[in-house]
Amino acid sequence: MKFVYDFHEGNKDLKDLLGGKGANLAEMTNLGLPVPPGFTITTEACKEFLREGTHVDGLDAQIDEHLATLERDMGRRLGDPADPLLVSVRSGAKFSMPGMMETVLNVGLNDESVDGLSRQAGGNDRFAWDSYRRLIQMFGKTVCEVPGHEFEDALHEAKVAKGVTDDVQLDAEDLRALVTAYKKVFAKHTGHDFPQDPREQLDLAIAAVFRSWNADRAVLYRRQERIPAELGTAVNVVAMVFGNLGADSGTGVAFTRDPANGEQGVYGDYLSNAQGEDVVAGIRNTLSLSDLERLDKKSYDELMQIMATLEGHYRDLCDIEFTIERGKLWMLQTRVGKRTAAAAFTIASQLVDEGVIDLDEALVRVTGAQLGQLMFPRFDLASSPESITRGVGASPGAAYGEVVFTAARAVEVAATGKPVILVRRETNPDDLPGMIAAQGILTSRGGKTSHAAVVARGMGKTCVCGADEMEVGSSSFTIGSHTVSEGDVISIDGTTGRVYLGEVPVRPSEVVQYFEGDLDPAQANDPLVFAVHRIITHADSKRRLYVRTNADTGADAARARRFGAQGIGLCRTEHMFLGDRRELVERLILARTEADRNDALAALQPLQRADFLDIFREMNGLPVTIRLIDPPLHEFLPSLEELAVRVAVQHEQGQRVEHDEQMLAAVRRMHEQNPMLGLRGVRLGLVIPGLFAMQVRAITEAAVALAAEGGKPRPEIMVPLVGAVQELETVRAEAEKIIASTVGDSGVEILIGTMIEVPRAALTAGQIAEAAEFFSFGTNDLTQMGWGFSRDDVEGAFFWRYLELGIFGISPFESIDTDGVGRLVRIAAEEGRAARPGLKLGVCGEHGGDPDSVHFFHEVGLDYVSCSPFRVPIARLEAGRAAVESEGSDHR
Repeated sequence: MKFVYDFHEGNKDLKDLLGGKGANLAEMTNLGLPVPPGFTITTEACKEFLREGTHVDGLDAQIDEHLATLERDMGRRLGDPADPLLVSVRSGAKFSMPGMMETVLNVGLNDESVDGLSRQAGGNDRFAWDSYRRLIQMFGKTVCEVPGHEFEDALHEAKVAKGVTDDVQLDAEDLRALVTAYKKVFAKHTGHDFPQDPREQLDLAIAAVFRSWNADRAVLYRRQERIPAELGTAVNVVAMVFGNLGADSGTGVAFTRDPANGEQGVYGDYLSNAQGEDVVAGIRNTLSLSDLERLDKKSYDELMQIMATLEGHYRDLCDIEFTIERGKLWMLQTRVGKRTAAAAFTIASQLVDEGVIDLDEALVRVTGAQLGQLMFPRFDLASSPESITRGVGASPGAAYGEVVFTAARAVEVAATGKPVILVRRETNPDDLPGMIAAQGILTSRGGKTSHAAVVARGMGKTCVCGADEMEVGSSSFTIGSHTVSEGDVISIDGTTGRVYLGEVPVRPSEVVQYFEGDLDPAQANDPLVFAVHRIITHADSKRRLYVRTNADTGADAARARRFGAQGIGLCRTEHMFLGDRRELVERLILARTEADRNDALAALQPLQRADFLDIFREMNGLPVTIRLIDPPLHEFLPSLEELAVRVAVQHEQGQRVEHDEQMLAAVRRMHEQNPMLGLRGVRLGLVIPGLFAMQVRAITEAAVALAAEGGKPRPEIMVPLVGAVQELETVRAEAEKIIASTVGDSGVEILIGTMIEVPRAALTAGQIAEAAEFFSFGTNDLTQMGWGFSRDDVEGAFFWRYLELGIFGISPFESIDTDGVGRLVRIAAEEGRAARPGLKLGVCGEHGGDPDSVHFFHEVGLDYVSCSPFRVPIARLEAGRAAVESEGSDHR
């Protein structure tokens, strides 16, 4: 098997094999751009390595062959004491995972070749020893798991001894001494000296990159971003070019458009006399690209030309890493850049205006998850809160919370339900758990291309970087006269970069105002609002799936309709029995005679009728699916334990409260060990005579009342928890009699269907369809019963461990399990429609608003999805994306 490819052998479409970085290095090479020569070890080699544990047959020989080619191209040999070739060893998975895996620079240096490197650099001893100390530090931490802070401590001690604050102020002798100190740190933790054989360094570095695919932080990031664990990472071995050769050298990262808001222009960071890791690590505050124009106009002009070429070639925002070595520009990486949600929509719309892409591709390039981020509130600055500092707005949003200074503390405090802001000098990959737990991230160093900024944008977290007035300590930070301690509350604005003391109030986002109808996109000056309007309008024109909402009140129904809902897919009638009406439910449960039961039902019916009429009015002309009462009765009753204690105390005090004693007897009679699998849904309707009949009559009377007002009600009655067609037939027969006796000549038509939420119902869908005019998949219960999970208990009990072990990539209650539960949906859809060709199919579980699940439901052929009002726009967008993608268009 071929495991190694030279850059000229690949292209950008080979990301599965060469990883994103390797594929794009190959693409730039083939475009004739200045890329240092090198080769890529494939993801297949990584997967083989991880399976075997240590060795891949045939890989060493292929590396030898390609290394020899690289040495010929460069005119240097790896490890040659007189004229050494040095290489970088970098990870590169199919999907960008910034900072999650390993990189080692300057591989090939040793005690002999460091002098040869100095001669290469024209006698620049400082550069040579700086490169050597970087190799030992990165190799030690990455390959041999030497604690990174020990190297940092040694560097700090060297600067203190010299009386300087910046590592660039250390001279060659200082760095030579630092190399000696680093070697001692390395030997102390590994038990052996730093390896002097360059090929051994290379082999160990490659193995370390392979292993880093399964490092804790990489696993956590993949889980967060839903990146499949089986992909593996490629390894890129590239001839070193040096940005730390002096004032005419440097390194930088650039974007062809602003990744925070999508504005056109050139954005980036540059560091003179530095290597690439210094920029993304945020350890020194950077210069802007306009400063590069002043420092080195020739390189700046060439970079601008290359950036235009790359954006035109990739037809998207590009993220670029480059190095300048003594005035010579080298391209080290490009990729379609990570961006905020706002930038994603804005850039997609801009590219349509520029004629680069069409609206179909613009739709595919944004996601429902990004739209959801745009719907969160923003700070309301009407009270003019005082900003204590301002950094770089690296990832938009409004976040407030208690200040914490370590990732571990962020996880700990967030677990108590409190919002937190993680404050660091700069973040590193080990901070990922804390970044996930935090509402926002604030750093004193770095810019829009730092680790904190890139990772936060990818996760949709609010982030402010480079607040350099801030002095960060271990348990507090200071800005001028302000001292903020751990536990104090601050607010950060990821758009403006401002930081505020205390909790700043929030206001609705402009995107929500647009959906609410309060903002006309034609009049708004906000390009984001226009972009959202333009793209979601196109999604509506393309989608096949209708989008309904889950709503139980007129107010919820009205809001969902403003958000674009095309009806109600789930109205939960049990929510109408709570609050002040609970007493009537208790009367129904305690009824000892038929007359008592009928009295209780008669009291409930007008209340139900009024509820339904309110909802029908708000959804006039649109379908409304009403689920008959579903939950077990214990949800309407007092706790057995609390009630038993209360009655016992009454007896001890010589009291007898007849109501409490009757209620205790009823609760004991109805008590179930597993009520979610007990007397609920259709079973409850069959056991308590008149309960479903009361609801059917209330629905029918409300529909007739709206018709008399000139409205167009479209009620659909849904029978829950059906497992056998006979259950549905029994309820349907009674319902049809009530409907026939009530609708008269009103013209009201009422459909009767069922929820498919019991696995047996899915497997006997052909039978059930003979008695049902529609199916609505209750995927919450279908998941619960399909997996044998109690959804109320398992999330906290063991899901965390299943996610940690990779058994789950994501909770099956969050995104549908297409292999298991999804197969039940597919079977029921196919067999139901075979029995009744006109059968209407929808889904009303939480999965109806999950972006990935919407695509599955489109593919299975459902007619609609239903979700909470807030998620209606997300489902509309994803339904449009699913339709475009299913057309087979060649969109990236």
